[in-house]
Amino acid sequence: MVNTPEVYDALMVLSFGGPEGPDDVRPFLENVTRGRGIPPERLDDVARHYLHFGGVSPINALNRALIDAVRAEFDAHGIDLPIYFGNRNWHPMIEDTVAEMTRDGVRNALVFATSAWGGYSGCRQYHEDIARAHAAVDGAPDLTKVRQFYDHPLFVEAVADAVRAARTELQDDAESARLVFTAHSVPTATDATGGPPDAGGRLYSRQVAEAAQLVAQALGVGDYDLVWQSRSGPPQVPWLEPDIVDHLDALHDRGVGAVIVVPVGFVSDHLEVVWDLDTEARDRAAELGMGFARAGTAGTDPRFASLVRELVGEHLGTMTPRRLGTEPQFGVGCNGRLCAVRCCEPPARPSRPAAAG
Repeated sequence: MVNTPEVYDALMVLSFGGPEGPDDVRPFLENVTRGRGIPPERLDDVARHYLHFGGVSPINALNRALIDAVRAEFDAHGIDLPIYFGNRNWHPMIEDTVAEMTRDGVRNALVFATSAWGGYSGCRQYHEDIARAHAAVDGAPDLTKVRQFYDHPLFVEAVADAVRAARTELQDDAESARLVFTAHSVPTATDATGGPPDAGGRLYSRQVAEAAQLVAQALGVGDYDLVWQSRSGPPQVPWLEPDIVDHLDALHDRGVGAVIVVPVGFVSDHLEVVWDLDTEARDRAAELGMGFARAGTAGTDPRFASLVRELVGEHLGTMTPRRLGTEPQFGVGCNGRLCAVRCCEPPARPSRPAAAG
């Protein structure tokens, strides 16, 4: 948590990145999977998902819209910080963004990563991105990543209202629909090492579970499910389960007639939401004769830009941190410094997620 306010002169929004045309798809996927031993046929499968949507992931456009909304929030609250945009896997690449910031004279910047979570992919890998970019650019500014925000009241409120909106799509089935939360699956070995070694492990799945609980509480729902999606590893490697499509089959066998699927683990409607949920899961529900509605993600809700402004305000000394949960929360570090030694240490590379965005 932030203790002493410092002087900051910029904010960078840091994200995963995604292709913005058919010619970008294969180079993007090669960036994502470099060094992980992912077979070419797996890349071909994922490429087809992107090409189904014209080779364009929604993620970059959504992040640009978020930056515009945050800029308006800053203007409305007297925060005079320029906002930059960088990605891990596609343009604008973080190294190029840090070089631009350096040319502009930025000396001490905050970094908002578009992930609410702890764990390797949700937090530590963003620290690694920051460290790599800082080392690559002579005279680079200090880059301080802001904290994890899975239980921020504005995040919880935005997701809960998205569920309320989704209910209206089901009409007669709205009251009986089963609430099913989803998040990106990860290998169980990766999840086991999530967080500092003395924090009990499984930080990612614990935070996701608590976020789902907080949203359900806000909705007055006591019985719901948490499942996973977007698995990409070899079948012999255990990942968090059950998968959303398999879970729909199980719910159908139990006589459940309708579901509201809530991608609580995702900030924006990027490809793994619009393919895995809006395409594969929705199609399976239709085959089963099951009513299906998918809640929107929090990133386009106006409160999400306010959330970013509040996280920045914590470092500027103008905001007191707000949170609803009790699970450990970390994430702050300068120039790639980890929360603790061996924090979110990953297992062997081949068992990491293969693609997202």
